[in-house]
Amino acid sequence: MKNFSFHERAQNIKKMKFESFDLVVIGGGINGAGVARDAALRGMSVALIEANDFASGTSSKSSKLIHGGIRYLENMEFKLVFEALSERTKLFKMAPHLIHPLRFMIPLYKDGRVGMFKMGLGMWLYDALSLFQAPEMHERCNSAETLLKMPALRSDNLLGSFIYSDAYMDDDRLVLETLRSANENSAICANYIKSTGARFSVDGNITDVVCEDQISHEKFSIKAKHVISSVGPWTDQLGAALLKDWKKILRPTKGVHLTLPKNRLPLSSAVVMGAEKGNRIVFGIPRHEMIIVGTTDTDFSGSPEDVISTPEDVQYLLDITAQYFPGAKITAHDVIASYAGVRPLVYDGSQSEGKTSREHTIISDPRGVTFVAGGKYTTYRLMCQQTVEKALESFSLEERARFSRSETTQPLNEFTSIENFQQAQMLTQKWSLELGRSEADLKELAERFGREAELICQKYPAKYSYWQLEAAQAIDSTMCLHLRDFFARRVHLFLADRNHGLKFSDEIGRVFQEKLGWTDSQLKEEMKMLTEYMADELEWKKHFK
Repeated sequence: MKNFSFHERAQNIKKMKFESFDLVVIGGGINGAGVARDAALRGMSVALIEANDFASGTSSKSSKLIHGGIRYLENMEFKLVFEALSERTKLFKMAPHLIHPLRFMIPLYKDGRVGMFKMGLGMWLYDALSLFQAPEMHERCNSAETLLKMPALRSDNLLGSFIYSDAYMDDDRLVLETLRSANENSAICANYIKSTGARFSVDGNITDVVCEDQISHEKFSIKAKHVISSVGPWTDQLGAALLKDWKKILRPTKGVHLTLPKNRLPLSSAVVMGAEKGNRIVFGIPRHEMIIVGTTDTDFSGSPEDVISTPEDVQYLLDITAQYFPGAKITAHDVIASYAGVRPLVYDGSQSEGKTSREHTIISDPRGVTFVAGGKYTTYRLMCQQTVEKALESFSLEERARFSRSETTQPLNEFTSIENFQQAQMLTQKWSLELGRSEADLKELAERFGREAELICQKYPAKYSYWQLEAAQAIDSTMCLHLRDFFARRVHLFLADRNHGLKFSDEIGRVFQEKLGWTDSQLKEEMKMLTEYMADELEWKKHFK
């Protein structure tokens, strides 16, 4: 695959200054990445800019699930669930290294809102809406069978449970791999480039996107036939910057998640916990390296970059966990980390946050700008395809015909088709012997990168530790520019490691210094930025001391 590094960023910015593009995509989260990939695969010339690091907004703050949304059945959103389950099937094939099947248990109690009969109907409907293509069909368990499968659950008034299939994902890495695929198909992408406005022709159509490089602070413009806004919770801010008559469309809500050590909350599968008072759902999700508990769902009125986890958010999630797993005695001191994000829900007049639809909205302005907002992570591919097709309505008939073909269901890269991913799992022992590296390292790399794991080991010095390999790959293949971006989004160290990975910071820092040409003072400043980032994210912990 083509490199997607700091060096390519500099080259891409030069191209942005002097070339003209069919599309300029603003926003480097999952929707921006998906739009760029879709358009590039059609043969369009595409430039994508992101004001911060790729996936640094909502796209790395999700529950990290690919799911149909079992709770949306209660809101009668059958079309949304059907679309999501259809997309889930496609994503299993597109990115098997990032999206993995996972069983979910819904325990039901006598004092709950939903009984066994009603939930059973919902389970059959869920499987039917997936066209019975789930990794496994649902199963019904009585109370004894439920406790046998999940012994830590509260047994008082337990009616039984249902177990069904969905999937978990690496949300931030799905963005990065989608961007790599877009880059492979000639999309020009750069992070830390902020859009500050636009220029228009005398007849009122957009001609240029005005930008500022957040690293060099250089200002420049990018020529565009059409602009797509995919900035999620910043949609109203960008809309106002691009169009003077913009009217707000969002109802942003905040979602907070906690991470716990796996030994503190032993889960045999994911568990769905109903927060009865607010009709919310909270998941307990086992990952390879941690347990994720979330999410909250509350209206948010601030600027998205200022969203934080509060002591109240943390206590809310701890209280729900205690209701279902009282014997675990989970406290705030067990929490490794938290993360908070803002959902870009589209205002639909609903009375509560939870009732607000997760359907997406695409708005095309005749001046040459298309906005996409709302939606579910699971449906991003379809949403992006529809967004590009909406934007194409402003192109000539000849251009529409030329750019009509969309092929976005193919694997994200050549190394991670289902066949290559499965082969990689079987080759780790062979690679270990050939490359002189531990089989444990190769297994972890193969799980994360498929057959690209072999190339990663061949590409970098044998003396590199596992985390140094990850750092080098992140710099060269995901345009990772800062230590905080690596710890927060390229790997799971901040969220899963009790020390947040700081014990590896010196060895990782050496790779960044070597590859990015940092001076000792720059490295020291990066270390400071990293610790400040972690302190800000964990500010709520002071309340529980």
